[in-house]
Amino acid sequence: MIGRMSRVRTVRALPPREIGRLDGLAYSLWLPDTGPPTGGVVIFHGAGSCKESHHDFARAAVAAGLGAIAFDQRGHGESEGALDGRVLEDAALMAALLRDRLGSSEAPLAVRGSSMGGYLALVAARPLRARAAVAICPASSFGLARGLRAGRFSFAADATSLEAFLLDHPLEDEVPILDMPLLLLHAEGDEQVPVQHSRELAGLAQHSGSRLVTVPGGHHRSVQHDAELQAVSLRFILAALPSG
Repeated sequence: MIGRMSRVRTVRALPPREIGRLDGLAYSLWLPDTGPPTGGVVIFHGAGSCKESHHDFARAAVAAGLGAIAFDQRGHGESEGALDGRVLEDAALMAALLRDRLGSSEAPLAVRGSSMGGYLALVAARPLRARAAVAICPASSFGLARGLRAGRFSFAADATSLEAFLLDHPLEDEVPILDMPLLLLHAEGDEQVPVQHSRELAGLAQHSGSRLVTVPGGHHRSVQHDAELQAVSLRFILAALPSG
């Protein structure tokens, strides 16, 4: 045989530092192994998804020196109960847990979510005292409410309380009062949430550091797992966090 055989190297994916459950919410928590974390990211998954779908971003965050927590919304994955109007309380619980593991109740955090998770990240940003918010193809409250009424979602939900929450927290009201930089990422080929929605939200953002990045083509799930765009998100987050 001419030439040399190539040797395939197996790389073990970085596991979470902690896997647990708190008040019925299943979570995976990540911390960097070297040096103190710069801050942390609370990660919100989309409708019908789960925390594991965003472990790629959690690993990227750890590599950038950040802590991260991904959790299953109620009605999803391994969490207990049905998704309902407690979504902000659940997010606050996860943020408090991450801050505890980071060593301070004032540890700087960012939020990041996709689709329904993008909606939740934007709504939770102020209550969680986030320093930056990243929303990928964020769903609208009205679109989510319509889907809920039409039975398009597979997850368990308390439809009455969840719809009330959605209609009480439209992004058109939430985004203009955000006091932190907002990064919106959206694929122009998104077949579920039109890119125009993010363009309209970008026009409502008041913080001077806010940005909109639209990507030609793609689809509803293409942006969240794109390594280059994950790097864009992490640079945006790191720039918004205290430098030391």
